[in-house]
Amino acid sequence: MNASTIIMPCNNTGFTDPKTTLGWGIVDFDWSNSKGTGNADGWAKHSPMDDEEMLFKQVQMTAAATPGTTVWVYRCSVYAYPWYTSVRTLLDDPAYAPWFINFKKEGPWASPKCDSYGNPPKCSDHFHMQEQTPGFPTGDGNCAAPGCDCGKAPCGFYLWNHSSTAVVNNQTFQEWFIDSYMLNQVGMSALVSGFFWDDFWPSPGGGFPDARQGVAADTGLATDLVEWGKITDAYHSNMDALRERTLSAGKFAWQLMWTGGNVDGVGGTCPHSIVTSGNCASTLRSLCNETAPPQTRAMMYAINAHRPDDMPEIKQDLANFLLIRGPYAWLGHGWKGCSQNYPFPPEFNLDYGTPVDKVCKETAPNSGVFTREWSKASVSMDCSTWEPTITWKK
Repeated sequence: MNASTIIMPCNNTGFTDPKTTLGWGIVDFDWSNSKGTGNADGWAKHSPMDDEEMLFKQVQMTAAATPGTTVWVYRCSVYAYPWYTSVRTLLDDPAYAPWFINFKKEGPWASPKCDSYGNPPKCSDHFHMQEQTPGFPTGDGNCAAPGCDCGKAPCGFYLWNHSSTAVVNNQTFQEWFIDSYMLNQVGMSALVSGFFWDDFWPSPGGGFPDARQGVAADTGLATDLVEWGKITDAYHSNMDALRERTLSAGKFAWQLMWTGGNVDGVGGTCPHSIVTSGNCASTLRSLCNETAPPQTRAMMYAINAHRPDDMPEIKQDLANFLLIRGPYAWLGHGWKGCSQNYPFPPEFNLDYGTPVDKVCKETAPNSGVFTREWSKASVSMDCSTWEPTITWKK
């Protein structure tokens, strides 16, 4: 069972101690890991910032300390983070300017073009905002004196121009995005088995994810919906190519999983338990068939937990997971924020065997009791009492 578990940890004040993730099958590290808040050392205080390298160091530490655990890493598909060396290199080179979206020519702008601490200030015409951005002397990750070092440009969330047709150093944007950013030396490492592809490019007129106010207005896209539509279409084309290449490389991504809801939806960052006490019978009836999403897609089933160290319905979540899971499924936690504790439930260390029944079944019409036989255990859920039962076979 432990191989079918997953978490998304992050430690604000340094590396995540591998001892704290022992047992979990997949450990998916967020970009904020080792950022360094307060007086703690971290990549935000480094000159220049080296989030990308420290993230891979975390991968190496975790893989070495926990044999059998596989590691996934974070990559943003919409915003360009200059605390990643691969991104900063492009921002520092004017030849790559077409691959970034600029501020509109005439202000005012909601996001400042220049930092507030440089001497002289660092400025950029490439759009950037300070959402979740390290700052000096304080910010979302505190930088060391004399200020934040993201290269020649100010720190911030920049925007990829997915529709750019510019060829730079014999690469199109799509080629660089896939080969040199996603599936680069880190992405293709044997220690990395998957990714978290964050955010999405909105349809014209829609809201930008993880954004402060004014992105569309600051870039001029609010008044040029045709151009906005071209970027959206190019984004989806690039992501389609990325998905194909990632699967061909034998790797996977969080966004390829089903976490509940829309049959064709992408994996949610903060998913909720698919089966709850309120929807138990109706949901299990819909999922106890061979054409249901858990059987046709990879599934991530979220444990009911406000915090990962407080799992009040772990027995129910485990039973429901075993009732509906298909060949590829993981039980665990989505994004819960940084510096959380991730205790590993002892029930996850047990071996329930392999499914004897292809899918779960209701014991009688409208009984509300659902069962599924496994080779080493019988699993059932009584939806009327919200009581699970797992009986071991001799």
